[in-house]
Amino acid sequence: MASGNPFFDEMRIKPEVIDRPQNEAMMDVTENVTDPAQHILKPNVAASSSVRELLECPVCLNAMYPPIHQCLNGHTLCSGCKPRVHNRCPTCRHELGNIRCLALEKVAASLELPCKFQNFGCMGIYPYYNKLKHESQCAHRPYNCPYAGSECTVVGDIPYLVAHLKDDHKVDMHNGSTFNHRYVKTNPHEVENATWMLTVLSCFGKYFCLHFEAFQLGMAPVYIAFLRFMGDDNEAKNYNYSLEVGGNGRKMIWQGVPRSIRDSHRKVRDSFDGLIIQRNMALFFSGGDRKELKLRVSGRIWKEQ
Repeated sequence: MASGNPFFDEMRIKPEVIDRPQNEAMMDVTENVTDPAQHILKPNVAASSSVRELLECPVCLNAMYPPIHQCLNGHTLCSGCKPRVHNRCPTCRHELGNIRCLALEKVAASLELPCKFQNFGCMGIYPYYNKLKHESQCAHRPYNCPYAGSECTVVGDIPYLVAHLKDDHKVDMHNGSTFNHRYVKTNPHEVENATWMLTVLSCFGKYFCLHFEAFQLGMAPVYIAFLRFMGDDNEAKNYNYSLEVGGNGRKMIWQGVPRSIRDSHRKVRDSFDGLIIQRNMALFFSGGDRKELKLRVSGRIWKEQ
């Protein structure tokens, strides 16, 4: 029956249709998140760029995770940046208070996104709230440049880093599972910044980094030599190596497992995971008048069967 009001009559004739969401059981944002098994890549699962922009904090430009805060005008920012803006909205300068943007948190819970290391070979699709944890452990994430003695910020896969070390850092390249390296220093009493040129060793189809440097162990000046594997830790454990240094009828031998370049050279050095030689012993091995360091370090790499 017509009401006499054409507006209400039109609403009865053409009721608004709201599309039913495809994923009715959206994950509760308070759920304790664990790293899921990798999803199979499917078409049409990536969120639109506009939705991703909504989830980008306007201050740090990183993805926002609960609690997501908002001001009275609806502008949002992440919980990490809230204290940085002194409780003032960075967009409209209104006071933020403690308002949660639960709607945006629910939207985020429904999303599935590709790993940001897709260009490095990761084909996984992950729920929004699991994506960050996955990326921190992703086997395809790039490696930092393993060169010591400079603040190099280059990252990449192993072939790229090998070329970078050779072309940009001019490192020594060595083929084979055995090596014999000589370290010379005219003033061995200088310990600070006494880092020798990195040597990259190629064997078994893999690459290893041989480090040698001086540092202070407590009050004692020492030298340390150690090996790092250019790959992940689980693969590094398949190899062993030995280092040998000596002179005047004496020698010291170290045997260990190479550490992954996921661990920085400083972290490995500070854990003392290598061949450590006190300066007096190194000068004794050098012979002569003990005023010049002439140390020969030989070694071998082998693969566990």
